[in-house]
Amino acid sequence: MVTVFRIGEGEDERAISEAANVLRRGGLVVYPTETVYGLGADARSDDAVRRVFQAKGRPPDSPISIAVSSARMLEEFAAMPREAGGILKLLPGPLTLVVWVKGGISGLLTRSGTVGVRIPAHPVALRLIDKAGFPITSTSANISGRRSPSTAEEAIEQVGPHVDVVLDSGRCAHGMPSTVLDLTVRPYRILREGPIKRAQIEEALGLS
Repeated sequence: MVTVFRIGEGEDERAISEAANVLRRGGLVVYPTETVYGLGADARSDDAVRRVFQAKGRPPDSPISIAVSSARMLEEFAAMPREAGGILKLLPGPLTLVVWVKGGISGLLTRSGTVGVRIPAHPVALRLIDKAGFPITSTSANISGRRSPSTAEEAIEQVGPHVDVVLDSGRCAHGMPSTVLDLTVRPYRILREGPIKRAQIEEALGLS
């Protein structure tokens, strides 16, 4: 049975520590971000990542992004184009960057050597990743094809039977998935519109 921790009710550190321990053991955690609730697993583990695909009913050839807690962690696992460094001014935030993989994460998450990476702008997500000490999967906690959850209750209704811990921090601020920007092609390409708009991206990259 899934364990639900309601963040803000006095035992936040214990809750986040327990969730991090679940991730280390290969389990699944529903966690809040500023966009939607995410489904987290150890992004380095093939077995944990398979559990994510199974929970979502997601085709194995449909890549899943990862979440990190800092630019330093991003650069440890993925290669940012030097000329695109200005985009980091928009992070943490609701922006996923498609970049080249350096290594260290499950091959199930990569497609042609690339991976989507984001730094969520939510303190619970950042503390969870920091406490775990490694990247986690960053995919919405929903059944593939269904609406991304803005509340923990919506996430539990969809993937609850498959997860071990839920960190409930209330309704997400945006309620829509992140913008996705592909930095592996030139010119850079927005693959999905979201909270971060084209004008913000162009300004960060010095294109406006």
